[in-house]
Amino acid sequence: MFGISAQRVVAAAILSAALATGAAAHHGWSWAEADQIELRGTIQKISMGGPHPTLDVATADDGAWLVELGNPRQTERSGFVEGVAKPGDQVVVLGNRSQDPKEKRLKAVRLTIGEKGYDIYPDRIKTN
Repeated sequence: MFGISAQRVVAAAILSAALATGAAAHHGWSWAEADQIELRGTIQKISMGGPHPTLDVATADDGAWLVELGNPRQTERSGFVEGVAKPGDQVVVLGNRSQDPKEKRLKAVRLTIGEKGYDIYPDRIKTN
């Protein structure tokens, strides 16, 4: 009585594949360079919301950068939780920058604020 047309099945499959591909691209590291860099600057803004908490970091040489942290649970496991840092704090970020040289975006593997380190992706840290 309420049969599903072949067109609807195909449309649903295409939509599902598109959503899965977008999620995989967002959550993967394929957009980032393999080499890690160290970024030093001042935190301008902290956002702890999903899908990834972020920091806006102003550097002396390069201007403002977007620093992506891990997913909220992973970021929390590192000890970086709301209240441990604030705008104006100095930060050192170890991470992988975007492959697009025009994009000032970095995926953090470690944050250091003052004397305290937050290893967000400990298995990805290439230097100590």
